[in-house]
Amino acid sequence: MNALTNGQFYGLTNQTVRLGGLTLTDTEYTHDRVDWHFHENPYFTFVLEGKVLEGNRKETYHCGAGSLLFHNWQEAHYNTKPKGYTRGFHVEINADWFNAYDLPTAALQGSMNLPDPHLKTLMYCILKEAKLCAGGERTAINSLLVQLLSEVKPVPTKIHRQKPVWVTQLRDLLHDAPEQPWTLERLAGYLSIHPVYLCRQFPGYFGCHFGEYVRMIRLQKALRLMFTPSVALTDIAFSCGFADQSHFIRSFKAHYGITPFQYRQLIVG
Repeated sequence: MNALTNGQFYGLTNQTVRLGGLTLTDTEYTHDRVDWHFHENPYFTFVLEGKVLEGNRKETYHCGAGSLLFHNWQEAHYNTKPKGYTRGFHVEINADWFNAYDLPTAALQGSMNLPDPHLKTLMYCILKEAKLCAGGERTAINSLLVQLLSEVKPVPTKIHRQKPVWVTQLRDLLHDAPEQPWTLERLAGYLSIHPVYLCRQFPGYFGCHFGEYVRMIRLQKALRLMFTPSVALTDIAFSCGFADQSHFIRSFKAHYGITPFQYRQLIVG
């Protein structure tokens, strides 16, 4: 089984940024299949464009643009890629970095698919800072990564995994069509629960209030579309459910600190 050293990934690496104990790479996946292998350090994979299948000894993840995965050190896995362009962003972390921040690693065992949009927002911010940084200032990236790792939850046991059926149904409704003009009343009707109950319970299961969550997943849909230069930002705004481009720009800048145009310039060039 192949062992990959620090900063080494299969494919064509477009950019490598080394910041102390971190190695950040922007890589085009060029192999149709990568056989079983492992990495010497734990790392995150963030799929920016295209699709890839990641398999380990327990699970298989069908990943599209916006998928976020974590692999612990020496965790064996393989990849297969369908035809077409696929690009990923990796954040590799060595032991010295973990020790410097006194971060526990018990929650990071094995391989994990991380669908939480809060974590993806942090990773999009790390990507932005990596493009801005290009080897210079590292404080922003370190602080974002500390926050991300602090919010990664271990896979729950079967007993604690139980949650109301409506929570999964609601998540599917929102993520399948974030651009829809969702209201609490409309969603409550689909779920056969009272809108006041939905409003009160929502933060406990989704980590923020309803409006913030919808805005966050709309922005993440917009970010996925921004990797296609031929799609105008105005069209992206409307296709993601924003009333107008001004609303889109304000919301985007509030979340990511720069305008959509500036972010696109960083990630696409």
